Amino acid sequence: MHTEHRHAQEMKAEHKQSALNRLKTVRGHLDGVIAMVEDERYCPDIMKQVSALQGSLEKVNRVLMQNHVETCVLHAVEEGRSGEIVDELMETLRYTPIVTGATGETT
Repeated sequence: MHTEHRHAQEMKAEHKQSALNRLKTVRGHLDGVIAMVEDERYCPDIMKQVSALQGSLEKVNRVLMQNHVETCVLHAVEEGRSGEIVDELMETLRYTPIVTGATGETT
C-alpha cells in the first residue's frame, strides 16, 4: 500500500466518522459474502452482494473526495498551489468510475 503524504490536512470529524462507519460496515458485509462463496451459494445472489459492496465502497470514496476538496484542495488554493492541486485532482478522478466510465476488472 502506497502511504505517501502530500500536504495532508486533518480530516473533518464528520467525514472521518462517516468513512470509518461505512468501511466497518463493508468489512462485516465482506465477511458475509466470503461465507456465501465458501458455502457455494447461488452465484447471482453472491454477485448481487458484491455489487452492493462496490456501491458502499464508492460512497466511501465520495466522502473522502468531499473531505479532500473541503480541506486539502482549499488549503492548496489558499497557498497558491492551484496548478499542482488541479493535477492531483485529475489523477484522483481516474479512480472514480462515474467519471471514468470504468466497469471493473474482467478477471
